[in-house]
This record gives sequence, structure tokens and C-alpha cells, in this order.
Amino acid sequence: MNDTQLFERYDWTVDPADTSERIDKFITLQNEDWSRSQVQAWVKEGRVTVNGEPIKNNYKLQAEDEVTLRVPPPKEMAIQPEEMSLDIVYEDSDVVVVNKPRGLVVHPAPGHYSGTLVNGLLAHCKDLSGINGVLRPGIVHRIDKDTSGLLMVAKNDKAHMGLAEQLKAHTVNRKYVAIVHGVIPHEMGTIEAPIGRDPKNRQQMAVVFENSKPAVTHFIVLERFKEYTLVELKLETGRTHQIRVHMRYIGYPLAGDPKYGPKNTLELDGQALHAKTLGFIHPRTGEQLEFEAPMPKEMLEVIDVLRQA
Repeated sequence: MNDTQLFERYDWTVDPADTSERIDKFITLQNEDWSRSQVQAWVKEGRVTVNGEPIKNNYKLQAEDEVTLRVPPPKEMAIQPEEMSLDIVYEDSDVVVVNKPRGLVVHPAPGHYSGTLVNGLLAHCKDLSGINGVLRPGIVHRIDKDTSGLLMVAKNDKAHMGLAEQLKAHTVNRKYVAIVHGVIPHEMGTIEAPIGRDPKNRQQMAVVFENSKPAVTHFIVLERFKEYTLVELKLETGRTHQIRVHMRYIGYPLAGDPKYGPKNTLELDGQALHAKTLGFIHPRTGEQLEFEAPMPKEMLEVIDVLRQA
């Protein structure tokens, strides 16, 4: 490998809770933009070391192992359009609002340059704003791979700046629904706790009081089950993994969350979280727009099962 000046380096110290986990699975869980097959390819290429030594994909981790990954630079920076079925909720010459399905990565990232929402959008509308660079054209904000729901995308730089200013001013109306572990006793609440990189795991976020940014989440209880609660959450700020981190912080982690939730959880492919409402002022016309996306089928099915428990 002659890319020592270009690769991105990631380092982790293995927590005792991850003892005996396969190395390829462990690394895949550290970044939702990485696929298991891509991680396995990196291991085979010798880009993963444990305690300074290359290993195989079936290596079982030990507590305090020092894991290092070197992600290679992209072979080609141009992101290619890819035809895919998109649920377009609204579109004009400035803005696209899309209902993203669970499991779809929003934009390309190191080691993952195809099969993303951006690839599909480039095939759909050809023109996207360039403010966020070649890997994230049009992307004003993002939602996690396994979170479904509404996302606004800018078709030109003027629209992008207008939408970004609304996000910065906290005037965008963003509401989510989630299934969380535990039965929340009160009807509503506000979580005001700063979020930053977890000092114990730099690939996760946590409530920390140094090197962090203010974060505020409001929630309302919609329905209680035997061991779970359905909640509506409204974001006042938009920090990385904010809802997932905040709900874990108050003791009600999201069901199905592989990164911030308990291992004994509902059988879901990722966290039970859906971005159901998105409202903003159109950056050109000044019109107030608001959109709703129904919960995906898999979440509705889980709720039906919980009601019968």
C-alpha cells in the first residue's frame, strides 16, 4: 500500500462487552456507512490490524485489543448516477423532499461510493447543489442509514444556503416517531444535554460536557406497551445521532439500535426510528411547506405485536 499520505485512520479500544465479537462485525457496527462485505475486503487487504498485527475476518476480539483501520482514498471522486426507485414526496426547481427507506445510506463515504440516496438522486434530477462537495451534492441534512423518513435536498446553491440557514436557526420542523425500551411514566419531557464524541469510543456520540455542542430534544408519549413505549420526538437541534444518544441518556434507548441500545432487543434491522414530519420555508418563494410520511410497514407490524403482548 502506497497511500500512507491519503488514507483515513480509525482507532478503537475494544470494550469488555465486545469480547469474542468477530472483527468484521465489530468494525461494521462502528460506522453505518460501511457494509460488512466492504469491511471484509479491507481486512483481506491488510488494512485492519489488531495490536499492530494484521488479522483475518474470523478473528475474535479480546478486551482492550487496539484495533486500527486504514480506509483507502476513492479511486475516482466522481459519484455516478444510479437508477433506483425513490419515494419523492415533493419536487420543484429548487428543492426535493424524499421519503428515505430504512437501510439506504444517504451519501457516499470512504469505502462506500455507490448504492446511496445521492447516487439515486443524481439519476433522478441531474442537478444538485455543490456546496457540500462531490461526495454530498444537494445534502443539507442527513438521517442515519437505518432511520426511515423525510429528507430535504437542495437542487442549487441558493436553495442550499436558504435551507441550511433555517437548520442553523432551528426553525425547521422535524418530528420523529420511535419505539423505545422501557415504559416512560410521564406524558412528555425535554432532554437538554450536550452531545460530543464519546471519549471511550470516537466512532460514537455521547452526552459529554467538554468538546460538545448544545442539544435539545422534546418528546411526547403516544402509546405504552408492556416493556416498550411509542414516542414522538421533536428536534430543536440536529446533532449526530441526537435522538439515539438522548434517549439512551435518560434510560429509554431505541429498540433495535445496534450502536446505542441493549443487545437484547426487538428483532429489527436497525433502530425503530422514523422521520415523520418535515416543515420549512421554501428558500425561493417564502411559502411554508410541511410534509408527513407514514410509518414504514416494519414498524407498524412491530407495534401490532407489542399491542398483543
